[in-house]
Amino acid sequence: MTDVTERRRRDFDRLLTFVDAIVAIAITLLVLPLAELSSDIGDQPVSHLLRTHQGQFFSFLLSFAVIARLWFAQHESLRNVLIAPDRLGVLLMVWTATIVFLPFPTALLADAGSQVLTKVLYIGTITLNVAVVAAMDLLVRRHPTVTGGQTPPDLASAVINVILLVSALILALLLPGSSYYTLLLLTLDRPILSLWHRKRGRAPA
Repeated sequence: MTDVTERRRRDFDRLLTFVDAIVAIAITLLVLPLAELSSDIGDQPVSHLLRTHQGQFFSFLLSFAVIARLWFAQHESLRNVLIAPDRLGVLLMVWTATIVFLPFPTALLADAGSQVLTKVLYIGTITLNVAVVAAMDLLVRRHPTVTGGQTPPDLASAVINVILLVSALILALLLPGSSYYTLLLLTLDRPILSLWHRKRGRAPA
């Protein structure tokens, strides 16, 4: 391994560490509005506090699960990448920006979750995040040497998730009563991916 290659590998490792730190901060920020509720409890029972602010607790749990899933998707996409091809760093920063922004629409869910713009901001941000993962997968597949001969990311997985998220947003807008349960469509990604690979005659990468 040349000194240049080793330096590029170290640079990529530092970039991923930086991204992971930002994700950790963003996911921690989700709980701050809940922590502030404890100062308003007074003599009220905790059960009353939980009932009164159940929307905020739902928003926290939903976004915690969403950010965790987005991180795992990004990790799976880049797990075999040893050095960053050109423009991967830019895509990672765009991906990170969507994570940093997500606590904002999360804060809107409790009181304005039924509004169209809130749904567009929330589900749209998640969709953009996964679309960036698809772009990173495509970039890595176009530069197979950056994986050192290891398995490249499965582009189909990210594309399927983008399609499911767009469908979830459309359904959330057309069926107001569905709330954000349309995001449960994401649970179909593995079955659809398996079906896709079977039709193509190969096992998932």
